[in-house]
Amino acid sequence: MRILITNDDGINAPGLVTLESIAAELAGPDGEVWVVAPAFEQSGVGHCISYAHPTMISELAPRRWAAEGSPADCVLAALHDVMPERPDLVLSGVNRGNNAGENVMYSGTIGGAMEAALQGVKAIAMSQFFGADNNDLDDPFESAAKHGATVVRRLLAKAPWDGADYNLFYNVNFPPVSADETGEIAVTRQGRRQGSGFAVEAQLSPSGRRFLWVTGSAQNVETGAGTDVSANLAGEISVTPMRADLTAHDALSDVEAALQ
Repeated sequence: MRILITNDDGINAPGLVTLESIAAELAGPDGEVWVVAPAFEQSGVGHCISYAHPTMISELAPRRWAAEGSPADCVLAALHDVMPERPDLVLSGVNRGNNAGENVMYSGTIGGAMEAALQGVKAIAMSQFFGADNNDLDDPFESAAKHGATVVRRLLAKAPWDGADYNLFYNVNFPPVSADETGEIAVTRQGRRQGSGFAVEAQLSPSGRRFLWVTGSAQNVETGAGTDVSANLAGEISVTPMRADLTAHDALSDVEAALQ
């Protein structure tokens, strides 16, 4: 198997080391693992692409490249420039922190997997939820490290991947617990942490200029039965099927009736 991996935390991120191990296990001794990842952290860039300016890319080692761009840029670079043959699978992550609930909308990790799906390649985004029970572990990514390959194998073997216009891709979040305390796989929908989200905080620099810092919010907020966040907080691995289709299909008939 030929696997491409990317992330949004950057080429030197510890979660990428975890993902390299997962990919190597999946590819096997006769497979290939290619790394094309951002040269610098790109958290929060979503599905951004560098449409208005070029992306510098550098080869660091055989099958290992760093690009001064977003995760989606990295996928484009890999598929259309770096790799001599298209990959069988794209893995994006392992993100430091969860990409569940509303975080999905901002995530560069999700953006990399989404771009792969738009390019017709099977893709899985992988993130490690952080919390009090795994923050201080020797390896806070150990849930993803131990269970990641198993989840991917099961998805590749049994899950649907096709789509008439927008192919499915998968968002996997590992819970904020140790590997041994990690529970079963839960197939979930995307949740929404009510009353939480991003905001900004203003600060003045020593020169008197005004700067805004983006602030986060509590991540341990329940989002209801059947959702990714709640499954993770219960110690389960959430798997959420996704498409790059923002149409509110449930509202189409109501909108049509309202506008007639």
